[in-house]
Amino acid sequence: MKTIEEINQKIRDGDAVVVTAAEMTAIVAETGPEAAAREVDVVTTGTFGAMCSSGAFLNFGHSDPPIKMSKTYLNGVEAYSGLAAVDAYIGATQPNRDPEIGLSYGGSHVIEDLIRGKEIELVAEAYGTDCYPLKSVETLISLETINQAVMVNPRNCYQNYAVAVNSTQETLYTYMGTLLPNYGNVTYSSAGELSPLINDPYFQTIGVGTRIFLCGAEGYIIGEGTQHSADVDRKNGVPVSAAGTLMLRGDMKGMDPEYVRGATMPRYGPTLYVGAGIPIPVLNEDIAAATGISDEEIVCRVIDYGVPRRSRPVVMETNYKELKSGKIEINGVEVPTSPLSSLKKATEIAEELKSWIERGDFLLTEPLKHLPSRGHSTKPLEIRRPSIMVRELESKPVIMTHEDDDLREVARKMVNNNINHIPVVDSQGILRGIVTSWDIADAVARGKKSLKDVMTRRVIVARENEPVDVVARRIDKYNISGLPIVDEENRVKGIITAEDISRLIGKLENRGESI
Repeated sequence: MKTIEEINQKIRDGDAVVVTAAEMTAIVAETGPEAAAREVDVVTTGTFGAMCSSGAFLNFGHSDPPIKMSKTYLNGVEAYSGLAAVDAYIGATQPNRDPEIGLSYGGSHVIEDLIRGKEIELVAEAYGTDCYPLKSVETLISLETINQAVMVNPRNCYQNYAVAVNSTQETLYTYMGTLLPNYGNVTYSSAGELSPLINDPYFQTIGVGTRIFLCGAEGYIIGEGTQHSADVDRKNGVPVSAAGTLMLRGDMKGMDPEYVRGATMPRYGPTLYVGAGIPIPVLNEDIAAATGISDEEIVCRVIDYGVPRRSRPVVMETNYKELKSGKIEINGVEVPTSPLSSLKKATEIAEELKSWIERGDFLLTEPLKHLPSRGHSTKPLEIRRPSIMVRELESKPVIMTHEDDDLREVARKMVNNNINHIPVVDSQGILRGIVTSWDIADAVARGKKSLKDVMTRRVIVARENEPVDVVARRIDKYNISGLPIVDEENRVKGIITAEDISRLIGKLENRGESI
């Protein structure tokens, strides 16, 4: 057994043995955890990834005459001002109020620009009071001119996270990046064996008050993060899905722009790339074994983001060695993998923290309170008025056709049944494509006679177990008038159109309800 104070004394004396988590993996593999525990004093970790639940408290100082800000905008991004007269909290994911800028410059970009020393336009509105008479202000601020700029991130450093794929035939734009149709790509966001909470899976050394590396400065853990969960499935001691999280605090005035980035996930929105590193004191053999975990031993679940539900289907399990190889196999097909986090930056963070400790510039802290390692789970939001599901809609018998059907016969079906869409199915009723009245008109104009040359093969669909409001958004997103309804085997069960949804909304509004 060692103590943190004993390790700190070795750091002061310049005798501490400090290694990165990647180096510790090799040491444990070669000598075993018992010898590694005797040899190594501190293991440094690192991660650099998109952490949406991040932001900063800012204090601008009082103007003359003073103002009580009720609406505050920084470079066009709204910051929450319901705190005090000149305090605000800017969230990383807040988009720009200018619709032409929108998602391309948000709260995360303001935070990065402040840390880079840039001037930021401050526009504030107020309702005016006797002690705060000013009703508006426009000025420029910088990190140097404001009183405080404290990064407080409610949820960072997920212990493990989902690996994302998309089983549908449409491209999806998510916080896990752009997901291509039909399992076209795989994205993940973790540094694997370098990741902080993977190296201390039961929070034996991590807790409230733990001093950490945060965006190039000293920071602190101020508690478990939001959505922290400890009652999860584990393999090799490590959760196989989203589990522990951290709430972090740091002074932005000491941060290094090399370790923070404002970014935008295409068609999803702004996010902040946060660099964090946590030192793990090697107090005993168990901790040495935990910090010696390898990418191959860190199991994670591949989740289908094509199902827009809280609990998405698990496609398979994999590990970070396979993910970092650049491809994994799904249903017998090799699929390319790509990280959303930077392993290069994570390695730099672990190395930088290692150098701080070796120079004696960074001492370890004893947690005031350990984070929950059991008996702690997340609860879902209860919606007391459940969504209407597609399967609950009244639908007429669907008219279908086959690839080999005559084009004129398909046109006759449309006219006789007064419809604009006909799904194309095989002999088992499984969807193969769709043809619309516009496709038929275009075929006639171009002299085409084969249905195979006319139909659309990549079909946007509605599934029976989806909420109607999700389907409505899909119709609007792709500017289409109707979707085939399919079951889990992709058999066609009906058609849902924009008119169907409009009629449903009308009925619900008459009853004072909503979808």
